[in-house]
Amino acid sequence: MKKVMLLISVIFLMTAVAYAAQDGIRKASGELVKITAESIVIKKGKGEMVIARDASTNVAGNLKVGEKVTVEYKMIATSVAIKDTTSSKTKKSTKKK
Repeated sequence: MKKVMLLISVIFLMTAVAYAAQDGIRKASGELVKITAESIVIKKGKGEMVIARDASTNVAGNLKVGEKVTVEYKMIATSVAIKDTTSSKTKKSTKKK
């Protein structure tokens, strides 16, 4: 019985450590407002979010102001990717007369 409890405790501890290690990276999505060598500014809701970046930040694609992006960050951006801009907003409804 003691061995079973010890095994359960070890598994629980390993799971907790693995979960804590994954929690370091956050994500934020929004419209790209400004991008410089030192920062990325995105519009999120009614406010703006400024995220620091440096030469090691992985940027996927040619970023342009106004595009929807997702930024993964800790205290500094680790990557920026353009979100798919294809949407069904352009569909028009047809009415019968």
